[in-house]
Amino acid sequence: MNDGTDVNGDARTIPLEIAASYRARTKGLLGRNRVEGALLLSPAGGVHTFGMRIPIDVAYLNRRFTVIAVRTMHPNRLGLPRLRSRHVLEAEAGVMAGWGVRAGVRVEVIEGEL
Repeated sequence: MNDGTDVNGDARTIPLEIAASYRARTKGLLGRNRVEGALLLSPAGGVHTFGMRIPIDVAYLNRRFTVIAVRTMHPNRLGLPRLRSRHVLEAEAGVMAGWGVRAGVRVEVIEGEL
C-alpha cells in the first residue's frame, strides 16, 4: 500500500492484506494479537471489534480510496457506518497517524487488484 504521503510528505509503502471475500471480511483481524501492516476490507462501509483482542485504527475510504475518516476502536465496539465508505483499512492502534493516513489522503494499493 502506498498512501501517497507520510508526515514528511514522502511516499510510504506498508504491507497490506486484502480481504475481498465475504468470509475474509467477516473474520477481519479477529483472533490476532498484533498486525503487521494493514488489512483492507473491500467492499465495506463499517466495522465492529467484537471479539477482538487489541485496539485498532480504522480508516474509512471512498470508492477512489480517499480517506473519509480515521478512528481508533477498542475491543467490543460497534463502529458507525460511513455512508460514502466503500473500503475500510484496519491496522494496530496508533500507526495510521505515523503513516500520515488522515482525512483527505488518497491511499494507493500497489499489490493486487480489487
